[in-house]
Amino acid sequence: MKRTVLIAMCLSLVSLQAHAISRYNSTSMTCSQVKARLQSEGAAILRWRSKSNPSLPLYGRFVANGRYCESGTRAQTSYVPTSDRKSCPVLECRYYDPEDDGPIFRFRR
Repeated sequence: MKRTVLIAMCLSLVSLQAHAISRYNSTSMTCSQVKARLQSEGAAILRWRSKSNPSLPLYGRFVANGRYCESGTRAQTSYVPTSDRKSCPVLECRYYDPEDDGPIFRFRR
């Protein structure tokens, strides 16, 4: 019994490899490159400069699909500038209110 507990404690102290999220400058990539990175990595931080105030950096966490969103959020279409397009459609996790879905979805628990 003591041996099992000791092994369990040792295993809990073993550090697992951390999966850090990648960061990319969206304006240095094409729209298809951005989408390919999101598909291959699942999620990434994309950064770009504001068009109205170039000294202001903007960023967000974008995902390949809704499985990469936290509870209480859902993947919704958002747009980021890329080197070849002013607005490249990507998915971003956003908070939502389940009441907004209407009565049809309310009873599907």
